[in-house]
Amino acid sequence: MLQRKQTIYLLLALATIVACLCLPIGSFEPKGMGLSNVMTNLWIVRADGVTAFDPWVLFAILIVCCPTVLFTIFDYRNRRRQARFCIFVMLLLIGWCVLYAAFSQLLFKDMIFHVGFASAFPLVSLILLWLARRAVLADEALVRAADRIR
Repeated sequence: MLQRKQTIYLLLALATIVACLCLPIGSFEPKGMGLSNVMTNLWIVRADGVTAFDPWVLFAILIVCCPTVLFTIFDYRNRRRQARFCIFVMLLLIGWCVLYAAFSQLLFKDMIFHVGFASAFPLVSLILLWLARRAVLADEALVRAADRIR
């Protein structure tokens, strides 16, 4: 059923992933004087206005996560597969965090990196997906216990 608590967790996880896609996730500031470069999931807008698509992999990971979470929401009849898809999206988000850390350290070595507020959204989604998986497994245990009683 769609009115379970894991559906709420999954919808909140989807909302935070979409918000992370839309907002800037960091900025690079020169050590001396100068304008900063803004980093989003898809591109980096440099101070001179040039757009570089260096972090496109971050965008691709989050784009794969969105339909997967949607499928997980509507796959409420198969709880085992729903739990497996939660783990799959969690692994994708962990990969996003690792790549984000790598991009923040390797792209502009001579600049200071400032973490954006939206970069915490995948971690929030990770926690929400963990809670959803726990609720799915609790429902599965409840159904199995009810089957044993019959």
